[in-house]
Amino acid sequence: MKKLISLVAITGLLFFGATQLTFAQGPKDSTKAVTDSTAVDSTAANSEVTPATGEEPIAAEVSFHQVLKEKFIQGGATWMTPILIVFVLGLALVIERILYLNLSRTNTQKLLEKVEECLQANDVQGAKEICRNTRGPIASVFYQGLDRFNEGIDMVEKSVVSYGSVQMGRLESNISWIGLFIALAPMLGFLGTVIGMVQAFDNIEAAGDISPTVVAGGMKVALITTVFGLIVAMILQVLYNLVISLIEKLVNDMEDSTISFMDIVYRSKNTQKQ
Repeated sequence: MKKLISLVAITGLLFFGATQLTFAQGPKDSTKAVTDSTAVDSTAANSEVTPATGEEPIAAEVSFHQVLKEKFIQGGATWMTPILIVFVLGLALVIERILYLNLSRTNTQKLLEKVEECLQANDVQGAKEICRNTRGPIASVFYQGLDRFNEGIDMVEKSVVSYGSVQMGRLESNISWIGLFIALAPMLGFLGTVIGMVQAFDNIEAAGDISPTVVAGGMKVALITTVFGLIVAMILQVLYNLVISLIEKLVNDMEDSTISFMDIVYRSKNTQKQ
């Protein structure tokens, strides 16, 4: 339930931010238009007094946000909005996984030392308490093994292996959805492009003439959706590989630490027999 709430919160924040990025330029544009009109009037008034110097006017620089907004509008809200939603959802899942995996990291060496000290003192409950108060899947696996400490080495090993598989499944949760969004983003872009090309040919048929302006304009608008879809897929793919690398590191750490844990349990059992 906590994961669902955090995922919904992250998605809402990202979608709100994307919406603000897309539409926040509106008031600025109107202010800029008023400023530009005032500047034009002032220039016209000054031109009556001051002769022209022959210098060409410098074009105003367009911000990246403004270009992004214009391209988004040119691509059409019908096809660009699903790509934006896919990007926001995929990014929310990636952020949720990164936060979860970072919080799952444990100082395994320190944990093993504390567990070994407790077992050498024949304090199984103390070792369980240490694992219970330590966050991360490795501590949870140790706790399950210690919970069956008195049932023999075989039961401890089976418990560690079984619960280790459960923890690996939790680490890989929602990874398939990120892969789906990576594949879905370019598909939506290609679909928008194909439909845009069909509409461009319809315009050519209606005009009755293959005008370069009609053809180029229609193709440009149609290809914008593909560009945005590919960009979204590339960003999510890089973040997906980052998440996979974090999972692999945690899994390797879990496997190494469980081997050391079983060695500690084995030595503790032999000490008790002697």
